[in-house]
Amino acid sequence: MKGNPNKWQKLGRIICPKDEIPWMSTFAGPAFAKCTDQSSVFEIIMAGRDRQNRSQLGAFKVNLNTPTESYDVTPEPIFSFGELGAFDENGVSYPWVVTQEKKDFLFYNGWMPSVLTPFQIHLGLAVRNEGGKFKRISRAPILERTNDDYLSTGSVCILIENNTWKMWYTSFRKWGKESGDHKHYYNIKYAESNDGINWRRENRVCIDFKNCSEYAICRPSVIRIDDLYHMWYSYRGEQYRIGYAISEDGIAWQRLDEFAGIDISPSGWDSNAICYSHVFQHKDTLFMLYNGNNYGQEGLGIARLKLF
Repeated sequence: MKGNPNKWQKLGRIICPKDEIPWMSTFAGPAFAKCTDQSSVFEIIMAGRDRQNRSQLGAFKVNLNTPTESYDVTPEPIFSFGELGAFDENGVSYPWVVTQEKKDFLFYNGWMPSVLTPFQIHLGLAVRNEGGKFKRISRAPILERTNDDYLSTGSVCILIENNTWKMWYTSFRKWGKESGDHKHYYNIKYAESNDGINWRRENRVCIDFKNCSEYAICRPSVIRIDDLYHMWYSYRGEQYRIGYAISEDGIAWQRLDEFAGIDISPSGWDSNAICYSHVFQHKDTLFMLYNGNNYGQEGLGIARLKLF
């Protein structure tokens, strides 16, 4: 796909915040598309925000034959806050789902407020059996702090290949040094696991800052086509944009943002920023879920790209 002149075709918004649905009354945020037993129907698990700006996960369905028509929106969240004092007491977001042996492994970020910086965010894991509800496997994060990852851990992408769980994760590097400077610097690293719970990290940076004005790189979405890994991710200086990189081994990456194939629109809901993409394949087409202006305050959209 390197050098492919084809561009993503924007199909429009799937869903906007709905005041009558409390878990997504103010934001329709980052989302993950999970296939169902109906060929073109996908379950969209999405992080919305309530009137108190707290994230929860809900779901709805989309038929890719008519992808801008969402239906079966859950009136209540399917996954919500943790216990008071826990790492996810004030919100859960950035869903990534891995289906293995008829179980859905939901990797999510939990939020809690802090004192000198606005928040902490860490990675949690919940599991649901077929037809069941998501249940936390632990009240603690599954990625503990280390000397290299000593701050927060953000959004992730996880694939299983040859019984190895491969994770691309967002690692916070630092906060602004001056009083009142809450700018957060983070980039994308790599980890592996045998079970999806216990992870080996060697501080391998996959996508790093390209200049001094860039400070946030997050929400990796990796897909393997033939012998090449492709990653779409969000990066920002002034505003978020969607970037693109390729890799032969999934660890060493070459940034090729000019080939991302998608940018802001001239006007409308995604004219200032685009971010938090999830790329997935259905038959001979790639689809991308993404947010527009202000992190999802103006909704969740979808685009497509023919592979052949």
